[in-house]
Amino acid sequence: MNIDSRLEQANDNAAAFWLAQARAHDWRTVTGPGWTAARCARTPEDAQRVVITRPYAEPRAVEQELADLLAEWEAVRFTVEDPYGGLDLSRLGASRMPIMPVMVREPGPLDLAEAEAEAEVEVEARVEAERRAKEKGHERGSLTVHEALAADEFALVERVVVDGFPLPARQPWARGVALPEALLHQPGLRGWLGRIDGAPAGACLTYDDGKATGVYWVATLPERRGRGVARAVVEAALAHAHPDRPATLVATSLGEPLYRKLGFSTRADTCWWTGSTGR
Repeated sequence: MNIDSRLEQANDNAAAFWLAQARAHDWRTVTGPGWTAARCARTPEDAQRVVITRPYAEPRAVEQELADLLAEWEAVRFTVEDPYGGLDLSRLGASRMPIMPVMVREPGPLDLAEAEAEAEVEVEARVEAERRAKEKGHERGSLTVHEALAADEFALVERVVVDGFPLPARQPWARGVALPEALLHQPGLRGWLGRIDGAPAGACLTYDDGKATGVYWVATLPERRGRGVARAVVEAALAHAHPDRPATLVATSLGEPLYRKLGFSTRADTCWWTGSTGR
């Protein structure tokens, strides 16, 4: 399988992830030739989401398709994920966000020993931080990660994502608004919760579409950062969510170094457009 097909797998997984959310929220969706859109309609100000899934020969034609769709949906805010980088949505009132890498990890077990060795400097810094915390009377505590199978646990995943990612449009957190319980019943979607001394600390979601497993919304609560929570959560998800399939994600600048240590490599640089139509 060539590198380019891995990019399409990542795109398809992202589109399927949004379609699963649309089913749980009862959102409208449209799948066009090479893109998928979800009308994320909690309020008129919510950002509609479009994922470009295939290369396009005529960027202007795609731009017009998206303009027509946003007008039909009376969209106020929108986000378009373009992993091919050829669209210009500034005429639709959009601004280009910082470029982010689409990353893929090939199938296979996670070598935790190697990953930890590559993060030696990070570990040393963490140990020093823990030493200082102990001097102040604050122990690090035990860090555990498990799958959130029950509704109450999934609600904790939601709270960590909303407050730790963060998702400003969903704050203050209200149970079931960002990640409704119905998501637990969407095939392929799983939530992972990290705890320190039993208290929620970090979380992420994974979505398996039968070809790849996407990792989404890796988050750590602000007061729990610097303790290896994100690493532990992602390691658990990779180890248990179909390690026989490639894993995909879009990395932020803060998360990219961690993902490289865990075996991910860049397949493309994606351009996200976010904006308002001015309605």
